[in-house]
Amino acid sequence: MMRSLWRQFGRGVTAVNALAGYASGVLIVVCAGVLVFEVLVRHLLDWPTDWEIEMSIMLLIGATFMSAAFTQASRGHVGIEVLDVLLSPKANRYRFMLGDLLSLFFCAFIAWKSWQFFHEAWTDGKMSNTSWGPKLWPTYLSMSVGMSLLSLQLLVQIGDQHLHEHREDEE
Repeated sequence: MMRSLWRQFGRGVTAVNALAGYASGVLIVVCAGVLVFEVLVRHLLDWPTDWEIEMSIMLLIGATFMSAAFTQASRGHVGIEVLDVLLSPKANRYRFMLGDLLSLFFCAFIAWKSWQFFHEAWTDGKMSNTSWGPKLWPTYLSMSVGMSLLSLQLLVQIGDQHLHEHREDEE
């Protein structure tokens, strides 16, 4: 029963992370379009622009944080692959478990702080101090959601590793 619930939770987290990963791809395409627009209007039409760079930065921040869990699901983040070959499978399992636990604590802390920043930006109506002056809460929201999803993905991986070890012990 518990394993079944855990598997459903893991599949749900994976589905949400995949959706966030694909949304990040859309944000990157929109960012590229904004930058192409800026180059074209500045070069061809000699229009001054003041919002494109800041919007591009905000879009890339959103894309980076929202895609982190999607990347972690395939362990696509930077790793020390030489240790995979040098260490035994059991030592690698412990290494992954320790790495995932440390990452979970770090990411959960960053998620918690990001939610605080989001709340402050939302309630205080914080805006960028540029001439465009966009609200800051969307950027903090993407950071908060992205780090929360990454924390959940790490939790799922830790739980899956734990269940896998118990299954091996039973056999």
